[in-house]
Amino acid sequence: MELSNRQQEIIKIVKANQPISGTKIADQLHLSRATLRNDFAILTMTGILDARPKVGYFYVGQEVMPLLTDELYQETVGQLMVPPLLIPQTTMIDEAVTQLFMHDVGSLYVTDEQSGLLGVLSRKDLLRATINTTNTQTTPVAMIMTRMPNITTTTEETSVLHAGQRLIAHQVDSLPVVAIDGITVIGKITKSIIMRYFIEAGLHNQS
Repeated sequence: MELSNRQQEIIKIVKANQPISGTKIADQLHLSRATLRNDFAILTMTGILDARPKVGYFYVGQEVMPLLTDELYQETVGQLMVPPLLIPQTTMIDEAVTQLFMHDVGSLYVTDEQSGLLGVLSRKDLLRATINTTNTQTTPVAMIMTRMPNITTTTEETSVLHAGQRLIAHQVDSLPVVAIDGITVIGKITKSIIMRYFIEAGLHNQS
């Protein structure tokens, strides 16, 4: 799989002007930033560019060709996913916060007794709840979670590239991996897992 002409042009712009914001890159290409969202996702997920909040994009210097193989891009979520942390919707907010930090995870998946996905809780959700909720010891997470069908999910067969694009497009840190029924949670994939996969693959190809 090769970079598109537009992605190659983005790299040239970043090299010449780094650090540079996504908005300025879009202006130089006479396109909207939304149009370039997937291009930015590909270039950062493969380690070619790095992005820093309020600073902009940098050229990392990663060699492009060793990374651009069909095998790398077509690795599936099922090969990289990790076990999710599931909690029932009757869990109180205080207990959910404890679980989040005990297991050092960025999100909790709220499920029914059959592991069917009901909702998602992020660190931000729980932080907001502890600030705004009068009694977190008696308020269940069902009151504050993001509910289905407003949750972005993925499947075992999805490529890690497309999962990464979905993470960035929806501005979330993890995706529940669901079974063929579209409801049962069987794993999770995160930005950190995908980034580590691309970096390790790139380092391996350089050795």
